[in-house]
Amino acid sequence: MFDFQIPIVKFCSENLKSGRKEWVLTREKVREALEEYGCFVALYDTVSMDVSSNMFHSLKQLFDVPLERKIQNVSEKPYHGYFGQNPLMPIHESMGIEHPILPTNIHSFTNLMWPSHGNRPFCENVTLYAKLVSELDERVKSMVFESYGVGKVLKTHMESTKYLMRMIKYRVPKEKEMNLGAFPHTDKSFLTILHQNEVNGLQIKTRDNKWLQYHPPSSSSTSSFIVMAGDAFFAWSNGRIYSPPHRVLVSANKERYSVGLFSFNDGIIQIPKELVDDKHPQQFNPFDHQDYLRFYTTERGQNSPCAIKAYCGVGNSLVDTDSRSTLLLH
Repeated sequence: MFDFQIPIVKFCSENLKSGRKEWVLTREKVREALEEYGCFVALYDTVSMDVSSNMFHSLKQLFDVPLERKIQNVSEKPYHGYFGQNPLMPIHESMGIEHPILPTNIHSFTNLMWPSHGNRPFCENVTLYAKLVSELDERVKSMVFESYGVGKVLKTHMESTKYLMRMIKYRVPKEKEMNLGAFPHTDKSFLTILHQNEVNGLQIKTRDNKWLQYHPPSSSSTSSFIVMAGDAFFAWSNGRIYSPPHRVLVSANKERYSVGLFSFNDGIIQIPKELVDDKHPQQFNPFDHQDYLRFYTTERGQNSPCAIKAYCGVGNSLVDTDSRSTLLLH
């Protein structure tokens, strides 16, 4: 393993206006980074250092809540609720807010954690943060879709998008305790946007199977984010975009906090016909994103070298290509 500088892309007022030269240059840089590395660092000045600081202060407050309240964070969807107290990942604890761009969802979560009096600053911090980061999510997708010549389908795609915010704490490992914060995995999302405090630990696997340590840019006064493609983006792009395996190993003597905004889609994801040609034969059938998430929890999903290929790869019996719908897996 060696240190590595992930491509850095600056998102500012000059390059966020579609059609401008700066937009086009940024658009191509984003697509190339996702194809080669599956991720890039976004320097996003719309999220100020104050907004970032307030968000991490809110995370610390959240994980100080008694365990009996945290475990009430439940969901019918896999990986959307509380996770913790796991002997295989003893230092990891996380919670989720479904579709946090709806303030009512944040209020409901807040009242669950602080039932007697609520927590107005937490609500305000998370609401603002979710709004700004979801705008980055849409801009990144807009650039990639436009770069591939399929910008016309962005509106429909975004209308079916649902977000999950996962808030994560990695406590300091005890003596002789495993420092594994997250097993190697690819995200099952379409796109993931990660933000961390000053404690490192994220490692990313390249296409040539090398583990690389991520270090945020130290010289930037702007909030930095890791933008990472998930399995659904990999399939949607007909294999052009890389969905990188990644893990978290924590060796610092300080708690690590991170927050991720994951985008998922309701209904069937179609592979654009523009991304299928003689050089790029169709690799994936249309698939139900939420059903894929359920499939991943099954024994076959867990044991497959590439779960998305096992689920909807061309020639795979799990997907009914005639009806363009997936077989029931739940």
